[in-house]
Amino acid sequence: MGMVAMSIRIMPVSPDTDLEKVKAEIAKKIKIQDAKIEPLAFGLKALKILVVVPDSRQDVEEEIRKVKGVGEVEVESTTLL
Repeated sequence: MGMVAMSIRIMPVSPDTDLEKVKAEIAKKIKIQDAKIEPLAFGLKALKILVVVPDSRQDVEEEIRKVKGVGEVEVESTTLL
């Protein structure tokens, strides 16, 4: 079993959602290697995170979706380490 690096984009439920708070809640469940907040359009921002997990772990997206303030979760890339 190897490790996988996943780049994940997280969209908030509204433009008023505190993405720093969302990031802190996700970090309680999953170890975040890197994170940044990116502006999209019309004041909306997305949280992009990088996590490294075992390749057998399929529940990463599900754990992130459970966090209050998370609207949509998209895995942008996955790389076997």
